[in-house]
Amino acid sequence: MALSGEERSERATPKRRSEARKRGEVARSADVNAVASLGASLAALVIFGPRILGGLEEVVRHGLLQAGDPQLASRDALVPLVKWVSGAFAAAAAPVVLAAAAGGVLASAAQVGLRLTPKAMQPSFKKLNPLKGLKRVFGPSGLVEAAKAMAKTAVVGAVAILAVQPELPKLASLVGLPPEAILGQLASTVLSVSLRTAAALAVVAVLDYAWQRRRHEKSLRMTKEEVRQESRQSDVSPELRKAIRRRQFESARTRMLADVPGADVVVVNPTHYAVALRYDGKLPAPEVVARGIDFAAAAIRAVAEEHDVPIITNPPLARALYRDVELGRVIPEELFAAVAEVLAFVYRRYGRLRRAG
Repeated sequence: MALSGEERSERATPKRRSEARKRGEVARSADVNAVASLGASLAALVIFGPRILGGLEEVVRHGLLQAGDPQLASRDALVPLVKWVSGAFAAAAAPVVLAAAAGGVLASAAQVGLRLTPKAMQPSFKKLNPLKGLKRVFGPSGLVEAAKAMAKTAVVGAVAILAVQPELPKLASLVGLPPEAILGQLASTVLSVSLRTAAALAVVAVLDYAWQRRRHEKSLRMTKEEVRQESRQSDVSPELRKAIRRRQFESARTRMLADVPGADVVVVNPTHYAVALRYDGKLPAPEVVARGIDFAAAAIRAVAEEHDVPIITNPPLARALYRDVELGRVIPEELFAAVAEVLAFVYRRYGRLRRAG
């Protein structure tokens, strides 16, 4: 680990970036997603506007026709009407909602790619800590985010006011015109204001993404010592790493086989699985001192035969012990009865044989 006072002056290595990405730490701006969703929504309104307006007109017309129907007082007649109105509104809003969702997804994919990060999606109780939450809100990062939100609100508000102000005389002249003319002029005004507001938000989003990327790069920076350590680790050849792992495995296997002579029994399958158990009374249940399959199981049996450790053939128990109990752990409660039966048999039979010998 690097010294706390050492300056992080080095750019992040590809390995450091890959590890950060697996944790879900990427440069991402929520404003970019918001602008993309807004732009997609406006495009959907322009394209599907007449269809949406026609659907809403049909809902209003149908509602007015049904308003005077005395049968609406009963639930049997009201429920189908409510379902039809809800479906009509959903159908009218569907193009806008789907366009907004698609815009947000595409914007997110453009920023961070389509690669999923399961580690980032795992629940973490640390995020529920209220003290850390308060630190995020009132800390430097929280203050920066608050300042950004105020600045965005001011910019968007100013742009909206500047866009609406020239349109006020036109809106005042609409008095007395037919509803169709008023609706068309209002739609044109709203679209103009929305486009200018979206343009202002786009500028803000670009600046925010640049800020997020700069902060992310700063958080990934490494010290010179960290770069040197990573370089030394990467200089080890794959063959050497395999040799180290093989040596570690052989050492662990040797230590495991050394515990077999002290076992009370070895439960086998009879050839594929072997689990050695020991119970000295100090632990609450028998302990697994050796376990293995195939060649490792053969080695355990050979050591057990050499040191006169009883070998009991019990395939279901052997498989359960190998599957559910790690090396050095005591057996779980659900296996107590089966193991106790095996140990009782061993103590009765092989205990008398040892005393006789």
